[in-house]
Amino acid sequence: MPRQRNRRRIAVIAAVLLGTTVLTAALVSAASADSNKKSARGGTYRIGWEGSFGWTDSFDPTGEYLANAFEIDGILLRGLTTYNHVAGAAGGIPVPDLATSLPAPTNGGTRYTFKLKSGIKFGPPVNREIASTDIRYAIERMARPANGAQYVGYMKVIKGLDAYSKGEGSSISGIKTPNSKTISFDLTARTGDFFNRLTFPAAAAMPAEVAKCFEGKPGEYGRYVISSGPYMIEGSQNLNISSCDALKPISGYDGQTSLTLVRNPNYNAKTDSKASRENNPDKFTFTVDSNIDDIYARVGAGELDDEYTTGSPKVYREYLTDSSKKKYLHSNSADGTYYLTMNLTQPPFDDVHVRRAMNWIVDRNALRKAWGGPISGEIAQHIIPNSLVNGLDNFAPFKTPRDSGSVAKALAEMKQSKYTNKGGVCSAKQCKGVLLISDTRAVDKLLLPAVQASAAKIGITFAVRSVTGAYPVIQTTSNNIPISTRPRWFKDYADPSTFIDPLFFSGNIIPSGNTNYALVGLKPSQVQALGIKGNTKNIPSIDKLTDKCSPLVGNARLTCYGGIDKVLTTDIVPWVPYMWANTVTILGPNVTKWNFDQSAGFTALAHVAVK
Repeated sequence: MPRQRNRRRIAVIAAVLLGTTVLTAALVSAASADSNKKSARGGTYRIGWEGSFGWTDSFDPTGEYLANAFEIDGILLRGLTTYNHVAGAAGGIPVPDLATSLPAPTNGGTRYTFKLKSGIKFGPPVNREIASTDIRYAIERMARPANGAQYVGYMKVIKGLDAYSKGEGSSISGIKTPNSKTISFDLTARTGDFFNRLTFPAAAAMPAEVAKCFEGKPGEYGRYVISSGPYMIEGSQNLNISSCDALKPISGYDGQTSLTLVRNPNYNAKTDSKASRENNPDKFTFTVDSNIDDIYARVGAGELDDEYTTGSPKVYREYLTDSSKKKYLHSNSADGTYYLTMNLTQPPFDDVHVRRAMNWIVDRNALRKAWGGPISGEIAQHIIPNSLVNGLDNFAPFKTPRDSGSVAKALAEMKQSKYTNKGGVCSAKQCKGVLLISDTRAVDKLLLPAVQASAAKIGITFAVRSVTGAYPVIQTTSNNIPISTRPRWFKDYADPSTFIDPLFFSGNIIPSGNTNYALVGLKPSQVQALGIKGNTKNIPSIDKLTDKCSPLVGNARLTCYGGIDKVLTTDIVPWVPYMWANTVTILGPNVTKWNFDQSAGFTALAHVAVK
């Protein structure tokens, strides 16, 4: 899901007030409350969204990488595979969607041949049956660099895709569509998680007759997305697709503050599984509100049913201590890491000793408090959450008392830096006024003082630039951003490779939409094309290590990726990981059924109901 998400905030949390045992019991109770109530069809499920949508590509499925968007796309789009959108391990298992079944691979495990179900149509105004070529088109669109795809790296295992991306050939040689109901993929190697990779929204069926109008225009298709699922953007039926010039944005999504989904009249429930999608509400509304207190007040009053916010300890405490409200609070492990990212090419973070010193000095507990304290997650001691790897449960190389940082250990590390004086303080000009990109969300105002106070202890000061929706800024490599508090990363699916490949593999560094913010593995041949300015020599790489892990399966795979985590955390040090996140959700009184979607890490929109 980067897979980035919206959640949480600050102050003394209920865990401190109530005690850990009481808090844990409360959360277990809250997490299971109402999840299995009888569904009721109809009504509108209303979600308040703090600050801005925060899209990474304006909701265009080809390039959109926000986890909230993945959740919405789960009821808007259909691909060959999907998930059942439930909590826990079961939520990470792919199931057929447009495909009739999950085929056994042939040709030594490198060929997958899918048969498509009949009777599945695109929503208005396209109104035609979905064909295998619509899947092929979506993946080819993803492969064309000008379209801004952010997770195309996962698809490079398809034969010919990399060559096609470079303009070598008119199609992807490894994709064949012999008829309208058959599509096959030839892969370069055995790929045990290929079904997961096909769940991405960018691989969902896409009608070329509309999407072609936005070729080379990243993000613009977001206001014209044609449904293939149970819901569509409100007003889709009025879209004039007679020509590209005739296209006007669909009215139900204004691009900035509101998105409304309504039922797709062409959706055929017989072609779907209720285990995957129940589709109870008639409508979903997502409304941006810059006032988090207003969102929570409206949720409590029943004017909203759910929230995508950065959270409030005051509200959490209220819901945990009031027995009448406790059932409305849900906390679920989201398989994600919150972190500060440091660019290996930009001073002073081009020095590994500075990066290590930052890990020693940062007050991780203060940063967690900014998100809401223990209810919001566990202090992160390394990069990949323990649930996704083997052998790292006790790996905590930068552990300090109370997780509040250590001046002594940070200064000792800084003494080895080229930027420091004899006392270990960063005294060079490169340590003063370092550009730091933040966001304008409420939580960022609480994160920044803790980061600034920590870094100042080793002589680093920042010039802070706060941006509404900061991802495009830090994801553009030519901006050469030294450090940012904005990033969070959640698994794209239940495999440790989803923390390694998009974040640290050199081949996935791209000019825009880049998620390898630290530029780990940057090659000299990439520097000019990416607009990189700074120290670009001898950038460490984990590419060879990933080559060893990729073919493995089972525990050997999890252990191998755990080894990469150790190398990254202690030797390369691209991040200051500070929290393994929970998703905390507060529901309104009109919600009659709710479940958590482990695949995206949010409310399972496919399995909610309201009065």
